[in-house]
Amino acid sequence: MYSPAEIANNYIDIGENKSKNPVYRALILAVFAGAFIALAAVGATVIGVTVESKSIAKLLQGLVFPTGLAMVVIAGSELFTGNNLMIIPVLEKRITLSAMLKSWVIFYVGNFIGSVLIALLVVYGNVFGMIGGLAESAVKTAEAKVSMSFGSAVLKGILCNFLVCIAVWMTLGAKTAGGKIAALYLPIMLFILCGYEHSVANMYYLTAAIFAQGKYEIASGTVYWGSIFAKNLLPVTIGNIIGGAGLVGLGYWAAYLKKSGVKRGAASRKKESNLKKATEIHVR
Repeated sequence: MYSPAEIANNYIDIGENKSKNPVYRALILAVFAGAFIALAAVGATVIGVTVESKSIAKLLQGLVFPTGLAMVVIAGSELFTGNNLMIIPVLEKRITLSAMLKSWVIFYVGNFIGSVLIALLVVYGNVFGMIGGLAESAVKTAEAKVSMSFGSAVLKGILCNFLVCIAVWMTLGAKTAGGKIAALYLPIMLFILCGYEHSVANMYYLTAAIFAQGKYEIASGTVYWGSIFAKNLLPVTIGNIIGGAGLVGLGYWAAYLKKSGVKRGAASRKKESNLKKATEIHVR
């Protein structure tokens, strides 16, 4: 496996390459990521309805939901929250702030499109109708999400993406598909168990609830297009950026990269790796 310092160096090139992707490619990959996370959310919702014990249901949801990030990482796609780590190549002056923000917007829009597509397929494909109470549960979940205070949503968003970006960071340390899945599993499980807020997952939960209201004639005075953006996605997204870019990205940059002003990349990493191999034993 790669050491944390090697992960930090590796990510400079990774983030730079992400910023250079053509818009169409970045958007397609972001749509995939939104769909992957939404599909995991569907599974979590089904468990919440079909398992009678709330505590066991929560545990099983935590076991199922990491499937979403596993698909993102292994299948190849672009998740807005994980890509908050792109702050690292910005701080290393390898990409501009505007290039990072442009990528974030593309990823966010693509994730939203993917999430909405899955919500439409699930609701109008009558998946909710196959299991009693599933549509009502979707609306109830969305009502709880838009009922949080702005500050609470921000703080839960910080906690969530701290764990998501730690999970992504850990996958970058693994060299095999199995190792990457094992690395991401526990942090994602933890954020589900604790009830933190993930903007991309919420894109599915909230839009599915809107569609379910119309399809299954469920009345809700709090879940509508304006409320899902203003009362949940906005504060949660702010929190996700703080947790991912501000805590994990900035934190690891300061820990492993800030001490040198030299631009790092593949060549410098190879030189550093050779030097380390000659002087110390690495845990692999």
